[in-house]
Amino acid sequence: MIKRQKNFLAGVLFLFASVLFNASVFATQQVEIPSPDCAFTTLEGSPTKGLRSMQGEVVYVDFWASWCPPCVKSFPFLNQMEHEFKAQGLHVIGVNLDEKKADAQAFLDKNPVDFDIVADQTKQCAKDFGVIAMPSSFLIDRKGNVRYVHQGFRAGESDQLRMMVEQVLAEKH
Repeated sequence: MIKRQKNFLAGVLFLFASVLFNASVFATQQVEIPSPDCAFTTLEGSPTKGLRSMQGEVVYVDFWASWCPPCVKSFPFLNQMEHEFKAQGLHVIGVNLDEKKADAQAFLDKNPVDFDIVADQTKQCAKDFGVIAMPSSFLIDRKGNVRYVHQGFRAGESDQLRMMVEQVLAEKH
């Protein structure tokens, strides 16, 4: 009986460790698909340039909302990425999905940013990208292809994300 309990407990621990390991493995996916050309606006509703007009730059698109606790943790990382890699051609864009502009603005008042903030008022861009988690990030190469998709933001992932950005920035056109 005791041996059976130990085996069961070992199995449960193994399953738990596997789930944790696989969750982090599947948080980032490597792909190579053309980026949708989204119609973003400012938070006030004025049109901004689309993603295709940024071809030649590496673009880190991060979908976020004010109600998203991991988004609070991701913003300092996004600020750091903007500062560290902007001169090498990285453009960080935070795409807000809040229903109310005031919610987004209150979030930004508490979490200031140094990167561009736009809105996806119709949520069509989020649909085109297939956003299913918050935050969701998409790293787009200089040719306009989505190379990496990352869902969520957990402690310890910033090194992996930084390496992906460095890899794509180092690629020739």
